[in-house]
Amino acid sequence: MQIHPVREDFAAVVSGIDLADAASTAAVDAIWRAIDQYAVLVFHDQNLSDQQLKDFSARFGPLEIGRSAARGGKRRLALPEIGDISNLDIDHQVRQLDDQRRLDSLGNRLWHTDASYMPVPVVLGLLHAKTLPPPSAFGNGETEFADMRAAYDALPEAMQASLDPLIIEHDVFWSRGQIGFTDFPPGEREQYPPSHQRLVRTHPGSNRKTLYLSAHASHVVGWPVADGRLLLLDLNAHATQARFIYSHTWKEGDLVIWDNRCTMHRGRPHDERQPRDLRRATTLDVGSTLQEVA
Repeated sequence: MQIHPVREDFAAVVSGIDLADAASTAAVDAIWRAIDQYAVLVFHDQNLSDQQLKDFSARFGPLEIGRSAARGGKRRLALPEIGDISNLDIDHQVRQLDDQRRLDSLGNRLWHTDASYMPVPVVLGLLHAKTLPPPSAFGNGETEFADMRAAYDALPEAMQASLDPLIIEHDVFWSRGQIGFTDFPPGEREQYPPSHQRLVRTHPGSNRKTLYLSAHASHVVGWPVADGRLLLLDLNAHATQARFIYSHTWKEGDLVIWDNRCTMHRGRPHDERQPRDLRRATTLDVGSTLQEVA
């Protein structure tokens, strides 16, 4: 396995490994070490079935069943642990622009951290590209990643000290409301109440401090809501400067792994008239961020 950094300590292309056969403890340990250093890993020319993606991802921790799969009902994909990151309906047809699931999924184009609205959030995201649309005038469906450890390091020390103890309320309905989507299935608001998370975490694999931001982050607990939201707007603007960003241009067969504890990410627009099919697995953390020391 060879590692080719995109930039120092953030994002790397990994070659010389077939993830369908990467079952050994040594391979998993080597990938973990690379994740701890770079946070985003890109593997080209992978060809994993959904079962293989599930099996490989499960080597890194228990797998999440996402909000969409947890709704029940007929799905396009058979395995609930595999998220359907596509613009396709259950009949494999491109969704209409006013399709409710499509509109909900557009929240992924906001800078976010996956499932930070859950009491126990997630760790790794693994996204595998199956079918991609041709380039469009509005974008090619890139995924952008922000280095939240570097963003924290770049803050003045006095601000770091002031941010370290803050607790943030995260709410998936706040993030979707920012794009005007409020039409959720009955009972879903009760199923996913807001959760509290630390604003600053210490990343266990690197022992570096990191901002834990997301579009789901609504306000600072104990502050007037307006003040907290203004602070979060400032921090998001700081953390998503070009110097902290890696933009991944997808090729069919790519698999990207990222660490949600120390990155944010967002999807970019693409040609919605053409099929786009990516599959995602996500590993769960073992405890609340509130149990951590910032």
